[in-house]
Amino acid sequence: MTWARSFLNLISHTWFLSIIQNEFRTGKIDLDSTMKLLEKLQIPFDFAHVKHVFKKTVDKRKAHTINIEDFRAIYRTIVHRPEFHELFRAYSPNCKILADTQLIEFLRKEQYETEACETTALEIILKYEPVEEVRKRRQMSFEGFIRFMTSEDCSIFKNDHRTVYQDMNHPLCDYFISSSHNTYLISDQLIGPSDLWGYISALLKGCRCLEIDCWDGSNNEPVVYHGHTLTSKIPFRSVIQVIDKYAFVASDYPIVLSLENHCSPKQQEVMADCLESILGDNLLTSTIGDTVVTQLPSPEALKFKILVKNKKVGTIEESMLRRDLDSHGETGEISEFENVSDEDETDEKAPLYPKNDSSKRKSECRPSAPPRKKAKMKKIKIAIALSDLVIYTKSEKFVSFEHSLANQKCYENNSIGEVRARKFVKHSAKEFVSHTSRFITRIYPKGARTNSSNYNPQEFWNVGCQMVALNFQTPGVQMELQNGKFLDNGGCGYILKPEFLRNCSSTFTPHNVGRYSKPMSLSIRLISGHQLPPSNLSKTNKADPLVQIEIYGVPEDQSKKKSSVIKSNALSPRWDETFSFTVQVPELALIRFCVEDEISLVANEFLGQYTLPLLSLSKGYRNVPLLSKDGDNLEPASLFVHIWYY
Repeated sequence: MTWARSFLNLISHTWFLSIIQNEFRTGKIDLDSTMKLLEKLQIPFDFAHVKHVFKKTVDKRKAHTINIEDFRAIYRTIVHRPEFHELFRAYSPNCKILADTQLIEFLRKEQYETEACETTALEIILKYEPVEEVRKRRQMSFEGFIRFMTSEDCSIFKNDHRTVYQDMNHPLCDYFISSSHNTYLISDQLIGPSDLWGYISALLKGCRCLEIDCWDGSNNEPVVYHGHTLTSKIPFRSVIQVIDKYAFVASDYPIVLSLENHCSPKQQEVMADCLESILGDNLLTSTIGDTVVTQLPSPEALKFKILVKNKKVGTIEESMLRRDLDSHGETGEISEFENVSDEDETDEKAPLYPKNDSSKRKSECRPSAPPRKKAKMKKIKIAIALSDLVIYTKSEKFVSFEHSLANQKCYENNSIGEVRARKFVKHSAKEFVSHTSRFITRIYPKGARTNSSNYNPQEFWNVGCQMVALNFQTPGVQMELQNGKFLDNGGCGYILKPEFLRNCSSTFTPHNVGRYSKPMSLSIRLISGHQLPPSNLSKTNKADPLVQIEIYGVPEDQSKKKSSVIKSNALSPRWDETFSFTVQVPELALIRFCVEDEISLVANEFLGQYTLPLLSLSKGYRNVPLLSKDGDNLEPASLFVHIWYY
């Protein structure tokens, strides 16, 4: 046994030397060469942490370079994590090598991968074992084990949720759809720039419903900007060209263009021409199958299609009859109540100089469902050429749940402002759930959010709203919940709603889940952190990290637990603390890991976070990759946890 162990030691040592010895021909190396050498060893490193460990090493002897033994010590300090060693030793009899059978046992017992077999183990060994001699023997060294444990294969996010796995053949209204508000804005709502980047970045994040505010421009060319404000303008044509280019980069599933249309009929015709000429066959211009529409088609049936959401003259059937006729110059009129509520699409666009709104506050207390007596009918002119491009997504002014149930067709949808929608969640949740089980419902931020802040999307997902539109340009918890929710199902922008939010006869409400509760017991052992971002206040690589674990879901599932603070250690803080949660409606719940630096007893600085759906959690020993405020990966910063639930 001793001979075998020393042989394995030698193999490992030889592998390490073979990679690094060339760099030490002159005897010593500096910090830059150290970084390059670490990259060569194919382990991700944070410069601040390497610099700090390097500095500690050279400070001892007042030099600026290190020798080969120093390098090995630095490598081990950062890479050979004790928590991994403890696990490895539990399954490796000689503490040097895992045979394929021992790896299988680890996968089954610790990672709950019950299907793990010889093939699984071999795939992992071939993928992660860096030492060729060990790889050839179908074994795994500690070096390979480290690389495996820090890989995506051991991520907290379920591997099979990284691809589309849900049934995509339900009607469109059965899905949560990733949706953006005022997509063209990349800053505030009043004076900031409008930019094509808004559309590109939203599409690359898998967003499937984009908003376009259209106004008459010069030379008969419609423009996109936030009307009645000082935000800059971009040509409608350019917006459609960018959408055409990036539409299906992140997802194959349909895109809905939500038009906020303020153009004259003449420029609406230009819009229709742009849509048809630029988007070509991707633009949906007729029904799929039957002309008589009794149910919305599925995301699967609409793959690679772009749908126009706008007001429409008449029915789909009438549009289909006109299909081959030249409708150039023709307009139609639609009538609607001018002021259905204090906060609807007309109010969404806050004027640049808001009027005194005390009268609005008084009237907000009244129920906003039926139209007011004072409400006048207004007529809106729509170019038939544009109207006929609206197929399954006809915008219909929301009057009340009763009115929709009696009059609304399955392809008509409503937009409801957050203030009004919040009242419905509070006072008519059952009717709201019934409404969203039948009709696509879009929620948008109130006009007062001039700084592009966001509301909490969870409260509207809880009642089944499909398009909960957020300002994608504004980082914060709200966008972290959005990004976390839509990580699921391959990041395709469509997530199948739970059955109780699709069923028209459901009695589910978020405040009283009743028989829809499927309690889940969750236990999370927070073990350690690794190469966490240092505090902004630290001149070295220090921070005083703590972790908050938060559950977002129906009101009774909302929960927040906090770890202890580890002083002056961002490189390798160790907690070994266990947190338990009971979640009543796991289908709607998200879990957020947030790492903060304790600055004082009353203030913490954000270091990184990761949010994912509760049902996408992998069991066992898992790494939690951390993301920045803007959603960028902070690799190699991560947490190491053990997850168990039933």
